[in-house]
Amino acid sequence: MDEVEVVVAHSERATLRVGEMFLKVDGDPAHADVEIRAMGMVPVPTPEILWHEAPVLAIAALPGQALGVLGEPSPATPAAWTAAGGVIRTLHDAPLPPWPGQRLEDMAAELDRECAWLLEHAVLPAEVIHRNREIAEAALRPWTPSFIHGDLQLTHVFVDGEEVTGIIDWSEAAPGDAMYDLAILTLGHEECLDDLLAGYGSGADRDVIRAWWSLRSLVVARWLSEHGFDPDAPGCEFDVLRARMEDG
Repeated sequence: MDEVEVVVAHSERATLRVGEMFLKVDGDPAHADVEIRAMGMVPVPTPEILWHEAPVLAIAALPGQALGVLGEPSPATPAAWTAAGGVIRTLHDAPLPPWPGQRLEDMAAELDRECAWLLEHAVLPAEVIHRNREIAEAALRPWTPSFIHGDLQLTHVFVDGEEVTGIIDWSEAAPGDAMYDLAILTLGHEECLDDLLAGYGSGADRDVIRAWWSLRSLVVARWLSEHGFDPDAPGCEFDVLRARMEDG
């Protein structure tokens, strides 16, 4: 019998690996519905769906390894990052999904709310929060929507050598800002941005990507803390925020 490996587990969802199969358990059935629909639409490699019986979605494991893990150096080559950029561009150029994405005004309200929480609990120096709040403003502008993954973390993009073998975890897929995907993938790995954009091509806005680094790190800090993760671990969200202070 294959061993059961807990990949991630918190109060909202859990992912288990059993042999060459991943079991995703989610209390909100809408997440699996979006994931299944998105994987059926996107023109990029995704894992095979083995079966779905709410609240469990079973998918096949992808060959290769993830681009990396937040807080650790990426094991992937520059060529792999460039290949990832090309695949993401193909996604962003695809026809939009028919369901709505996040509204700009909701994102702005969330940023205000989370910055207030960070200041109230003094988890970072106030000047770090204020400076990153200023930087984040550049992300809060109207954009032409693209088909975005919505949670394009390093651990969600798999490569084998210089080939992208698949992208997992599509439950946040929606129309949205293409720069958001690029920012989430390079969060904490700024040194890989040039290679990623070499494959992505024209149209990327580095200032907006940096703004999303700040916004994402600010708004996710409370959720991470409340779900057993540490945003203050080396190389993670709080280090991303502190690095912005060095940018001048």
